[in-house]
Amino acid sequence: MKTSIGEVSAYLRKSRIPIRLSCTTKSGWPTIISLWYLYQNDKLFCATQESSHIVTYLRQNPKCAFEIAADTPPYCGVRGQAIADINKTLGVDILEKLLVRYLGGIDNTLAQDLLSKKDHEVAIVLDPIRVYQWNYSNRMQDIITSEQGKKICP
Repeated sequence: MKTSIGEVSAYLRKSRIPIRLSCTTKSGWPTIISLWYLYQNDKLFCATQESSHIVTYLRQNPKCAFEIAADTPPYCGVRGQAIADINKTLGVDILEKLLVRYLGGIDNTLAQDLLSKKDHEVAIVLDPIRVYQWNYSNRMQDIITSEQGKKICP
């Protein structure tokens, strides 16, 4: 169902699953990469190294698609199309926010490793153009366990 990004904001804020980001490679073939994301001000933010392939591809063609959905029932999520902007100024700030969001802080080995490369970190800022949501909770009621029933859906 087509929706606006604001209508699914609670889902985007509460979900701690990676975003699947799709773009077109230099050869013209599509590719998908999973990244941590942050939702704020009706945009989606990711962070990665400036030298990563995804940055090269998005600079070449900023049109992309995304999906935020878990792999377990009940199947639900958000997907859409966006225009990507690569922002070097926001890179470290977004990285630190992502580390808190996904790891609970920066006092761990993975966070310290990622922060050690922060001089080359950039933010990928996604401005959603089209957003769709789906939620199959009702049609899957007879197969959902009590734990799965607690899952966040849009």
